Amino acid sequence: MALNPLENEKTPREIVEELNKYIVGQYDAKKAVALALRTRWRRLRLPEDKRTEIYPKNILMIGPTGVGKTEIARRLARMTDAPFLKVEASKFTEVGYVGRDVESMIRDLVEVSVNQMRVRRQEECDEEAHRAVEERLLNLLLPPAPMTYSTLQEVSPSPHQQTTREKLRTMLREGKLEDREVEVELPERSVMVQGFIPGAGMEEMQSNLQEMLRQDDAFAQEKQAMKISEARPHLFQSELEHLVDEEALVGQAISRVEQAGIVFLDEMDKIIGNGQGSGPDVSREGVQRDILPLVEGSTVKTKHGFVNTDHILFIGAGAFYGTSPSDLIPELQGRFPIRVELDSLGKTEFVQILKEPENSLTKQYKSLLETEGVLVEFEDSAIDEMAEMAAEINDKTDNIGARRLHTIIEKVIEEISFIAPETPGKKFVLDAKLVRERLSEIVKDQDLSRYIL
Repeated sequence: MALNPLENEKTPREIVEELNKYIVGQYDAKKAVALALRTRWRRLRLPEDKRTEIYPKNILMIGPTGVGKTEIARRLARMTDAPFLKVEASKFTEVGYVGRDVESMIRDLVEVSVNQMRVRRQEECDEEAHRAVEERLLNLLLPPAPMTYSTLQEVSPSPHQQTTREKLRTMLREGKLEDREVEVELPERSVMVQGFIPGAGMEEMQSNLQEMLRQDDAFAQEKQAMKISEARPHLFQSELEHLVDEEALVGQAISRVEQAGIVFLDEMDKIIGNGQGSGPDVSREGVQRDILPLVEGSTVKTKHGFVNTDHILFIGAGAFYGTSPSDLIPELQGRFPIRVELDSLGKTEFVQILKEPENSLTKQYKSLLETEGVLVEFEDSAIDEMAEMAAEINDKTDNIGARRLHTIIEKVIEEISFIAPETPGKKFVLDAKLVRERLSEIVKDQDLSRYIL
């Protein structure tokens, strides 16, 4: 079963150590999120009157692209199974302008939490649902005896019927009846609602209308003849819907959002104006002012109910090239009291990224090619060369941090990946010479280097 984010017992040191398995360096940022998580744990162990007075200390991460800002927040959420949403602040528009309103991030976070809870509950009901599907299929293959009109009670099946039913059950489990046709009652398909002009409130209106149509269609049933192999998934979904208490599920999902939700607000620097006070600058400052109530704590209406944002943890992030966090409106600055600067990455960090994390790129490519029966070995010299070239291209062109490694290693492994299905059982050893052969021309040509994104 998934973890309960409200019962995470890890200490700040243990959280940092867990993050170290996947992310190289950036100790200050890891420490900040670890403390934020532990503060939640402490708060929930206080008396109710004290608990309501303690609010999360939101975090602002400052650093160039590709240094681990998003990954730290995502891993933190995954570690605790907390509802997590990453959004770009620059995608929002001020209320009254065409575009997405800032409250949509809370609506989206609730959807994430509802889906998490639904998956968890369905996993718990999986075995029971499969048993119910088997019984329904047996009833379709061998309908039970009808009720008697005098007593309105079901007639017990005869010994012969019981024997036949058990034989059918055995055949069903052995997959011998998959092509047999049965007639199944299914809900009629909903009509998708499309065509709204995006804007403040339009997304919610479309969602609510779609939900109304879905609920109406739930009562409309139509019979369809299909093979058992085709009917089984429909029946399974139908049984899950009967077994899952949707109202209780939604209530738990909203509670998880309010007490354990994490919103990662990327590109905070992009909603800073240039000081002219007109045109786009007015809209950017308007977005900041619209975000402010959510971060301060407010109530947002969603299709699942009202959500209080008082204790949602907001993690802001941005490169802040040519700007500073102090250029944000003062009220918003005050709502992100914890600020951490992330270090730029160079060759040394790239070597660590390629070798040390549990999900390192070299390990990922090894695992992928092993599915073809091909073994790949990265010598230290190859890793060193790839790290050096990634750093060199970052210096010569745009510095995109560790993201550069993705296409560097993809280019190096490209030919092996292409011929892998034709060479099962073969082993490839990658060294510095091979890396140079694959990348030397690109590194020399600055224009080509720009394509290694």
